[in-house]
Amino acid sequence: METRRDIFQAIADPTRRAIIMLLAVGAMTPNALAEHFNSSRQAVSKHLQVLSECQVVTQQQQGREIQYHLNTAKMKEIEKWLAQFKQLLSQRFDQLDDVLTKLKANKK
Repeated sequence: METRRDIFQAIADPTRRAIIMLLAVGAMTPNALAEHFNSSRQAVSKHLQVLSECQVVTQQQQGREIQYHLNTAKMKEIEKWLAQFKQLLSQRFDQLDDVLTKLKANKK
């Protein structure tokens, strides 16, 4: 299945982030998820559709119910992006430390 959306669209909405947190604890049905929000089951289903398109969640049919599971492998894309950002910031702080050390040495 080709991904139409990326992981960052999945986490752009606070409700979807809350759904991800709930699914991190364990698989849930749409009805069980909807109980945690002040919105309709249909609204939660639309968020689940976006999360499915982003491949953040997977579905598993169990009898008449559909269980949603968090795809933790997909969440690693966020971690990878953040690691690059942290590395860039770390380099900038190291450069700032060097400048401040030189300024401090010149004052003496």
